Amino acid sequence: MWGKVSAATTTATAMDAKEAEEVLRRRNGELEKAVAEAAAREERLRRELEAALARLAVAEEAEERLCVQLGELEADAVAEAVQHQRRVRELSDRLAFMDGVIRSSGSCSTAAAAAMD
Repeated sequence: MWGKVSAATTTATAMDAKEAEEVLRRRNGELEKAVAEAAAREERLRRELEAALARLAVAEEAEERLCVQLGELEADAVAEAVQHQRRVRELSDRLAFMDGVIRSSGSCSTAAAAAMD
């Protein structure tokens, strides 16, 4: 009787070991698949990050060029404003001079006309 129990127990143990081994193989396959998917996802994210960094570098370079251009335009605008201000002063001075000439010639001719009367 012990021989029969022992054989049955050995067979059951062998079956349990085979089932356990199959479960472990399946689980190992699932884990390997998950690792492969994670590696693929990591590689995709790495490529996306590299692309984003490349776009950032281009944007920073464009920003730098725009800042330089803006600085040049501001300098030009200041220079032009100084020129316009100088021109306005020149014209104001000429206008004041001409106004003085007209006033003095008008008062002279009025005085001369009064003296003639």
